[in-house]
Amino acid sequence: MAGPGDARPFIPVGIAVLTVSDTRTLADDKSGDTLVARIAEAGHRLAARAIVPDDKERIRSQVEAWTRDKTIDVVITTGGTGFTGRDVTPEALEPLFEKRMDGFSEVFHRISYDKIGTATIQSRATGGVANATFIFVLPGSPGACKDAWDGILKAQLDYRHMPCNFVEIMPRLDEHLKRGSASN
Repeated sequence: MAGPGDARPFIPVGIAVLTVSDTRTLADDKSGDTLVARIAEAGHRLAARAIVPDDKERIRSQVEAWTRDKTIDVVITTGGTGFTGRDVTPEALEPLFEKRMDGFSEVFHRISYDKIGTATIQSRATGGVANATFIFVLPGSPGACKDAWDGILKAQLDYRHMPCNFVEIMPRLDEHLKRGSASN
């Protein structure tokens, strides 16, 4: 597996963290804290942080607003990916995706399976791109946040990671919008 390339500089990105929960506050949001700590440790910038209840419209509204903010390159949500009646984060956010990232879910589940076995099927972790912003939808446990960050996001959000990473394609995520307006 390729690692950071010595010749490339580190490029910090702006990351927003959204915790989806009816019960959490900033004082007891362990999953959000886990992500915030890892973002800082990696050298990225925490661009925003919020907690919203398990409500499709509030989740979608917050993430959609962040995708329009030019200081935010990545949105990571935690919570609401299970199967109970209040778990609605994928339903809230997948309609925003211009492109789905099926590989994110697949790799997340492989990593998760190695740690928690078949219980990983109780998560509907997903990812995609909307408004030239990467969106990653994670389960609400600190362990799942650690697994997703340590096993996938840390490398993919590091410009030095070879052979490829998300940072190097960020400037081209909105090509379809530019091409569409140029042809009108």
